[in-house]
Amino acid sequence: MTVAQLLLCLSLSMLCISSKPTERKDRVHHDPQLSDKVHDDAQSFDYDHDAFLGAEEAKTFDQLTPEESKERLGKIVGKIDADKDGLVTVEELKAWIKFAQKRWIYEDVERQWKGHDLNEDGLISWEEYKNATYGYIL
Repeated sequence: MTVAQLLLCLSLSMLCISSKPTERKDRVHHDPQLSDKVHDDAQSFDYDHDAFLGAEEAKTFDQLTPEESKERLGKIVGKIDADKDGLVTVEELKAWIKFAQKRWIYEDVERQWKGHDLNEDGLISWEEYKNATYGYIL
């Protein structure tokens, strides 16, 4: 091996050693946030209310007196306790939160569908979509 070849191999080795590692990609699917509010229990419980009740239901609870709120939460806890043993497990609470979030998504999809299905035939044509979304005239 000549000196030139040795220097070339040494230079390439140094280049490979000193190169920046490739960017690490996050390959984990993360669940969406349960609320758009800041999760800071020291300041407020708004995030928890949205996650537990769903955003729309949480808005109605904001309007209730503490007594009414306590009574309605008691009824909800009865729904969360799937096995009716008088205790709410972590699994039951997780299932309820997922249920509340899915319910909101389904209701939002239904509302969006009605807003786009201008002739109320149960189908959304491209013309209806353009009109509802971009304001084109049919």
